[in-house]
Amino acid sequence: CSTSTSKPVLTLFTKKPCPLCDEAKEVLEPYKRRFILQEVDITLPENSAWYDKYKYDIPVFHLNGKFLMKHRVDIPKFEDRLRKLELQSE
Repeated sequence: CSTSTSKPVLTLFTKKPCPLCDEAKEVLEPYKRRFILQEVDITLPENSAWYDKYKYDIPVFHLNGKFLMKHRVDIPKFEDRLRKLELQSE
């Protein structure tokens, strides 16, 4: 197991408050060693493009820059995509 492989980046598009986002983060807790969580607050002025795109859909997740899921965490889909990325980086 090499430590030089970079972990996939899971981007969470969120805003405050977001109970669904908090719930999603709890669901992802057991996996957190396998990815880097990056949160993007869509209400910040520099994120206005994301706000326009996702204001009715948060939480929205991108894995390594690609859309993955929205509203709820889809664990089978998340595990599948994460596993594929881990295999690619070996």
